[in-house]
Amino acid sequence: MNSETMPSDNGSADSTAATAQGKLAHDKTVPSSPDIQAAPAGRRLPLPALLVMALMGFILIATETMPAGLLPQIAAGLSVAEGTAGQLVSTYALGTVVLTIPAIALTRGMRRKPVFLIGILGFLLVNTIAAFSHDIWLTLAVRFAAGAFSGLLWGMLAGYARRITAPEMAGRALAIASIGTPLGLAVGTPFGSWLGSTFDWRWSFGALSLLTLAALVLAWMLVPDAPGQRAESQIPMLKVFAIPGVSVILLVIFAWMLAHNTFYTYIAAYLRSAKNVLAVDVALVIFGLSALIGLWITGMVIDRAPRLLVLASLSTFLTAGVVFFSGAHSIVAIVMALILWGVAFGGAAPQLQTFISEAGGENADVANSLLGVAFNVAIFFAGVLGAVLISSFDGMVLPVLMIGLAAAALAVVFTARRAAFPSHR
Repeated sequence: MNSETMPSDNGSADSTAATAQGKLAHDKTVPSSPDIQAAPAGRRLPLPALLVMALMGFILIATETMPAGLLPQIAAGLSVAEGTAGQLVSTYALGTVVLTIPAIALTRGMRRKPVFLIGILGFLLVNTIAAFSHDIWLTLAVRFAAGAFSGLLWGMLAGYARRITAPEMAGRALAIASIGTPLGLAVGTPFGSWLGSTFDWRWSFGALSLLTLAALVLAWMLVPDAPGQRAESQIPMLKVFAIPGVSVILLVIFAWMLAHNTFYTYIAAYLRSAKNVLAVDVALVIFGLSALIGLWITGMVIDRAPRLLVLASLSTFLTAGVVFFSGAHSIVAIVMALILWGVAFGGAAPQLQTFISEAGGENADVANSLLGVAFNVAIFFAGVLGAVLISSFDGMVLPVLMIGLAAAALAVVFTARRAAFPSHR
């Protein structure tokens, strides 16, 4: 026993014990999770570290989507058909789906900073190989590996951001750490496509490698360490699905992302069917900039009214689908729909990561890895579903799908008010 807690004649021990009891009573009101335990009370928002995480998110999303805008150049450079070059996107997603959960399971007990640095270093290595490779099979292999490292990084980023942040600012921290996703879509992918088209597609991968190197140095300098998950709190991966609320949140993620990615991937077909003069690249820039507004709104609101925020986002997403369908022949209506779509989707990632992290508790990293898998499964099925739909109908079927899936997701969130999307945190 510590000497400070032993009885003394001057009554100081009673005062110490009372203080300790008061602290214990207060601590019992704080949820027990590694995210909260790692952040000291009153700590300021670790902005530099969160911006490094945002930079890494920017790199990951740009690396994933960039080949789609450079398929003719990549196909010519590797002497393959465009359809074969298109598998650079598919193998990346496949690597994420297949290896994310095993990678998170293997590393969840390790300290966070070493895992983060190793993930960035691995991503740098495989991306650099892709920039110099002249063999399609080697390129596909390293894209698969890039998807695996991407899954590891995406799976740990949400929990890491929460661990180094005071609990009352955890939602805002996630919003800042997630800003790289809309920036990657709005700026990174178009710039990479321009760079690859103007010079050579390898320049695009080379630029991403240089950015990754910068992120590695900044992470080593600016991102603090945090503990991994305690061994006694780890449960088998499959049992994470059984944690109350997790499977429901994954269902919402899948429906929402399937609706989004189907429309995003085949927006050109919609604009053709609408006989609208709006160019695809202009439409996507409007969407991307609006997504930044949605992310800013999420950062302001998420720590105070997370459930209301998700309901509002899905309602806005559904409204965008209605406007896309009913106002298809009006450029003003389409621009308004693009803005609503972007605002609704911009904060989706931190909103869903917040809820699944809280539902997962001490298994938040595993739960977030499932979130990443759900995202990529939705991306895969969006490509297939969209291709089937536009081959059987015209592009006007896409907002109909958007409306239906958004309505289903909204209904699930509205009814799942206990474990999955509670009113109070």
